[in-house]
Amino acid sequence: MSIDIKIRKGLQLNLKGAAANIIKQAPQTNNYALKPTDFHGVFPKLLLKKGQKVKAGQPLFFSKYQDKIKFVSPVSGTLKEVQRGAKRKILNLFIEADSKQVSVKHKLPKLESITAEQVRELLLESGNWPYIKQRPYDVIADPDRSPKAIFISAYATAPLAADLDIVLDGQQEAFQLGIDMLAKLAPKVHLSIPSKGDSILSSIKNCEIHRVNGPHPAGNVGVQIHHIDPVNAGETVWTVGAEDVANIGRFFLNGTFDASRTIAVSGSPVAQPSYYKTTIGASISSILKDAEVDQNMPTRVINGNVLNGDSVAHDGHLGYYNNDLSILPEGNRYRMFGWLPFVGSSIHSMSNTSLSWLFPKRVYAPDTNMNGEERALVVTGEMERVFPMDIYPMQLLKACMSQDIEKMENLGIYEVAPEDFALIDYSSSSKLEAQAIVREALDLMIKEVG
Repeated sequence: MSIDIKIRKGLQLNLKGAAANIIKQAPQTNNYALKPTDFHGVFPKLLLKKGQKVKAGQPLFFSKYQDKIKFVSPVSGTLKEVQRGAKRKILNLFIEADSKQVSVKHKLPKLESITAEQVRELLLESGNWPYIKQRPYDVIADPDRSPKAIFISAYATAPLAADLDIVLDGQQEAFQLGIDMLAKLAPKVHLSIPSKGDSILSSIKNCEIHRVNGPHPAGNVGVQIHHIDPVNAGETVWTVGAEDVANIGRFFLNGTFDASRTIAVSGSPVAQPSYYKTTIGASISSILKDAEVDQNMPTRVINGNVLNGDSVAHDGHLGYYNNDLSILPEGNRYRMFGWLPFVGSSIHSMSNTSLSWLFPKRVYAPDTNMNGEERALVVTGEMERVFPMDIYPMQLLKACMSQDIEKMENLGIYEVAPEDFALIDYSSSSKLEAQAIVREALDLMIKEVG
């Protein structure tokens, strides 16, 4: 039986530069990169050396502590460079694509009689497994454990986030097959869609559909898990991105790894914000040029949404999981009395001393300026205004900072991921890096609890 979810706490931040309902084919590029840092907690062990040829779907590295999980090339070509950082940490694997693409072909059994074990083995062998993440800890799913449910959110509420109905338009057949295959790995599959409008996924079978309504972070899969089937100690649930479900479905249609990605290029410096069909790891410089990003303005490019994405260079590459490429003006200007929220009506603030509350539908064009520094001050009730889970966020953050494992467990650490605290990063007067604090705490839990 489906559960409809209505979220009241949160914040819908309207930003200038949302992508128009136009889908373009991204300009051709022969530069791709796979970043092991996209896979938190994975220690990569290389399978190829610089200069070797590689096919699309061929493993480039595997996880040191879970060698079943393989990470494959999104394209065929040549491994041109292995970029390393401090202590020889692998930062990027750069691939120069061939003009003619060749993929690794996997032999598939008859889908009508395929078993759960066959699905699991095929996902691991083909490189599709990294699409599946788990709660608790928000890391790649452990293939040796079985989840109590799989959750898929097809409702994005973050500022400038891609409309997943546009992203998945024309991919319904592959999406349905992806759902069918994932349903063999868990007792239940939960799919969340927006309650407003007629979603193209409303007729998807073999899953429980939940209609979600409310401000951000209503679209976060963690919020949906909390309201549908919360994660308790000792339990595991898996999560899969909406387009990743379609990619998994296409693998079971043709036997080749699919690295397709549809991204929304958006933000106030973008002259033509729109959607682009591209590939995981593609160079973004040609996309930025085609979207006519203002070259006279210092800008920050973000892989992901503006609240919890990762900053990337203008000549960088698309991340593994994101459907958003967000561009904001750099906050390199000093603003007199910038800590006062009512100085400049064009600046959004949740403070009642600001004029923002008078104009709830106003569209803003913010930059990356923090308008203040980290402060030894926490306003009571401020975090709770934007945190729609039955968890005390301020107390949980304190327990995380003090590394009190027992308190973290009692306060709900197993249910949360860093993205659930993104609005707290934005709205909190303390300027604490809540997402970083939660990530460090989750890493501690993995080490100490497992």
